[in-house]
Amino acid sequence: MDVVVIGGGPAGLSAAIRAQELGLKVVVVEEGRLGGILPQCIHTGFGLLTYGEDLTGPELAHRLINSYQGEVLRGHAAGLEYSYHRKRVRVITEGGTVTLEAPTVIYAAGARERHAHEIGIVGDRVAGIYTAGEAQALMDLYGVLPGREVVIVGSGDVGLIMARRLSLEGAKVKAVVEMLPYPGGLARNLMILRDFNIPLLLNHRVVEVRGRGRVERVKVVSGSKEEWIKCDTLLVSAGLVPRVKLLRRAGAIIDERTSGPLVNDRLETSLPGIFAAGNSLVINDLVDYAMEQGRIAAEGAEEFIREGGIPSQDWVKVIPGDNVRSVVPQLISPGREVIAYVRPSKPLNDATLTLPNGRVRLGVIKPSEMLRVRVKAEEGGVAHVEIQG
Repeated sequence: MDVVVIGGGPAGLSAAIRAQELGLKVVVVEEGRLGGILPQCIHTGFGLLTYGEDLTGPELAHRLINSYQGEVLRGHAAGLEYSYHRKRVRVITEGGTVTLEAPTVIYAAGARERHAHEIGIVGDRVAGIYTAGEAQALMDLYGVLPGREVVIVGSGDVGLIMARRLSLEGAKVKAVVEMLPYPGGLARNLMILRDFNIPLLLNHRVVEVRGRGRVERVKVVSGSKEEWIKCDTLLVSAGLVPRVKLLRRAGAIIDERTSGPLVNDRLETSLPGIFAAGNSLVINDLVDYAMEQGRIAAEGAEEFIREGGIPSQDWVKVIPGDNVRSVVPQLISPGREVIAYVRPSKPLNDATLTLPNGRVRLGVIKPSEMLRVRVKAEEGGVAHVEIQG
């Protein structure tokens, strides 16, 4: 065994496919269905960058699953033991515990959703409170309408997509509530609010839920103003958090800006031979970016095996500067042009991105839209990445 891929979503499957193309023997560990979140995303918008086609989530999942011809171990990855030459992944399966050994691991375990209590919503413990992903699964996998009158917390892409799905199925979306002064979703998804005449309440927060048995109303506040909105369902679309428990336990360094692991330009973590990709590395707006990261990680794993490790060098540290929330990778090779994923901190109408290898005119930018750029830095310690307005 050359590579153990933890996670059978778009990043993990893309990593496994690329690793096979490079002649490596691969096993994918997946506790649920292959394809990750894709099978419940019945809308289009997937695969545009990778295949040049506008696919639905199930269509993309089908394509990835059919392209991977290797072994799949169904089970829960419960442990990751690290040594330089040999990594052990402990997997709990229906038949018992299985331990896999390989010189490299690609960690693509995805992310989890933030829940209501995590963002400070208090009140009655009642039915009718869902994360946006849970509601999406109910509707698109099981055909269950989660509610009739809905308030959505957060203007991220999943919440906006659910606003459309609920409206199409006859539910009334009473409001999308966003605590920031600007919306969090992609421009194409924000059109949904206009199309279905759904109010967007910026600089507002849902702070309390009341009901007997089921949600009956929620309290929305903005500054000193507050109001109650009647509804039977509350959807929380408050963002994702990378799932890094196994990496953290194994000793990997976690970047506080991304909540994912610190990586070099091969997407290798601080544990040599363990690579990360997809939403467990950094929360991506586009599934195509997660898939690209899977391929980069696979190429890094092949290099690690072929060379006996990623060549040691004086890494250039990438430092997020003005109006940059995060940059991945955090370490790059001197003189090597690499792909970097940059998250802005605030929206600007006329932005310029400053990189070690020059300046790029961006125009309008939003924190909801990750920037994908090519970065090249010479030897000399650090590389600053800044966005000016």
